[in-house]
Amino acid sequence: MTNILLINGSPSAPSRSQGILEYAIALLNEQGVKTDLISVRDLPAEDLVFGKYNSPNLEPIKALLAEADAVIISTPIYKASYTGLLKTFLDLLPQKALSNKVILPIATGGTIAHLLAIDFTLKPVLAELGARHILGVVYAVDKQVTWSENQTVILEEEIDQRLKNSLETLVKAVKH
Repeated sequence: MTNILLINGSPSAPSRSQGILEYAIALLNEQGVKTDLISVRDLPAEDLVFGKYNSPNLEPIKALLAEADAVIISTPIYKASYTGLLKTFLDLLPQKALSNKVILPIATGGTIAHLLAIDFTLKPVLAELGARHILGVVYAVDKQVTWSENQTVILEEEIDQRLKNSLETLVKAVKH
């Protein structure tokens, strides 16, 4: 069975990044894919800020990561980069934590001008962690992601289709 770990790097709750991940989980579960979700903001701040690599709080996450065939990382873009919260988390991961994993970055931002921020800021860090199969970024401008009255995410048709296509590519890549 395919196992995908989803990581939310947003410091806010609720967030567009979280909403997109929850939507992706529903789509993946329909295909029989096992998913686990981590919200970095739920980790103890002291572990993140002080770089506690050996914190017992990280052990369950490291285990999920080791078991995962693929990883989806979602983050808002602030000031032309992914969040500092996500960076502190990635810094705590073992050196080759993303080796042999298919990676799908997802990002949201206020303007399309921040699209390349993932290529220039996040992808080099992912590569340093051993990622060699990084799929194309799914990037949504904030206005493409809204909330329904019951707090479920609503994606504009274009971003919805790009996300579905990327998830299909991710699942196929893992199975090969």
